[in-house]
Amino acid sequence: MSIATTPSAAPAAATPGRTSPATASTGRYRDQFIDVLRVAAIVAVVAQHWLMPVLSYDNGRLSAGNALTTDGAWAITWISQVMPLVFFAGGAAAAMSLRRRYVRLGQGPATSSAWLADRVRRLSLPVLPLAAVWLPLPHLLTWLGVPVQPVAAGAHVAGQLLWFLAAYVLVTALTAPALRAHDRWRGAEMVILAAGAVAVDVVRFTGAGGAGGTSADVLGYVNVVFVWAAIYQAGIMYASGGLDRLRGRTAWLTAAAGYGVAALMVAFGPYPASMIGMPGAPMSNMNPPTAVLLAVAVGQLGLALALRRGIERWASSAPVAHAVTVLSRRLMTIYVWHTPALVAVAGVAVIGLGIDTPAPFSEPWREQMGWWLLSLFAVLAVLTQVFGRYERSPSPTAHARPGRVVAASTLVGLGLLTLTLTGFGPLDGQTLQLGAPLAGSLAVVVGTALLRIHQVPGSVALEEHGRLKA
Repeated sequence: MSIATTPSAAPAAATPGRTSPATASTGRYRDQFIDVLRVAAIVAVVAQHWLMPVLSYDNGRLSAGNALTTDGAWAITWISQVMPLVFFAGGAAAAMSLRRRYVRLGQGPATSSAWLADRVRRLSLPVLPLAAVWLPLPHLLTWLGVPVQPVAAGAHVAGQLLWFLAAYVLVTALTAPALRAHDRWRGAEMVILAAGAVAVDVVRFTGAGGAGGTSADVLGYVNVVFVWAAIYQAGIMYASGGLDRLRGRTAWLTAAAGYGVAALMVAFGPYPASMIGMPGAPMSNMNPPTAVLLAVAVGQLGLALALRRGIERWASSAPVAHAVTVLSRRLMTIYVWHTPALVAVAGVAVIGLGIDTPAPFSEPWREQMGWWLLSLFAVLAVLTQVFGRYERSPSPTAHARPGRVVAASTLVGLGLLTLTLTGFGPLDGQTLQLGAPLAGSLAVVVGTALLRIHQVPGSVALEEHGRLKA
């Protein structure tokens, strides 16, 4: 689909539920399917993380297991591991948003850089209060007499899941060239990225080219780009109408093919059956990501697209539309704070009250899950209410220096990566360390500050405020 890149472009027809470039400029249409998919995927991520922990506490030490290590529970992860849907929906939303910006302001490096500055700020701003709370909190808790091991474990978990934001900043920074690649190659670029992911796995697992051991594992992290960018590119293809034919029986067959290929890769390849990392497992399909996630992504997208019309009808009802709108405004806050909510509730229940997790999926476990989830929801609701105001749409920027935006985005990404690796309280022997978490947090702060480009009253950017949000 050819997209005009000037404000004078001829209007394009809008399809139901789809934001086309012309209709998007009026702010009258959004893609309900993508909105629901994005919200549902983040909610599913939160639910999975809350249901997985198997916790016990004895003599100052917290032991943590994973409920999904139960026999046969790996099958759940083929549906519950929805990060592919998050990146797909993110790619679609980003493509729609950037094309709208092109229609209004014209295509060029300054426009795409300004869009990227706004986008990365929206991702980084919710992390700032998280860092402000968690940099001093572990040290305060140990000073108050809480044993250092459970504090360090909680501080690590509080930063560990920021890996998603680090990877998302990376693919978001690639949106403008990804759009150009799609306009030129019409989906071939997605196949090239997928082939790159397969090639990395072949070298990693066969030792081709002399790779092996630690070097092979390091090579695997190249797939952070190939795997997530390929799925993100699928979202861009959807936004351009390239997946409109995937509906009905075709979509169901696509889902079957994706899951069928994933099953073959697990059965005859080196891949574990679980699509999430498991305690004690020699390798993970997520860290670093493997090519089997691409097959699972095809299966999940096939299912989602097969159900698309029903999802759109459901989303068109007023209560659902309102709920999706409210949650969409706070998705990053919910994601950033759902693990601190878990740490808080687990600290009170397991350490404070001595309530260990029953055997996963047993009757006592099912009985306990009611109050467990209710407590987590209540704490997260409070945290979202308190810190949600930091997740705000920045005033749209009309122009930005590309070099400055790239440097700032790189700082934010590296800071998030540091916090992913260290959390907010790494241990050096029996002492909590502040250096690495502080450095990572400062990188995010400085990068976010560099992205804050002040507007001149009456500028084009301010006139567009509220209509360029996505």
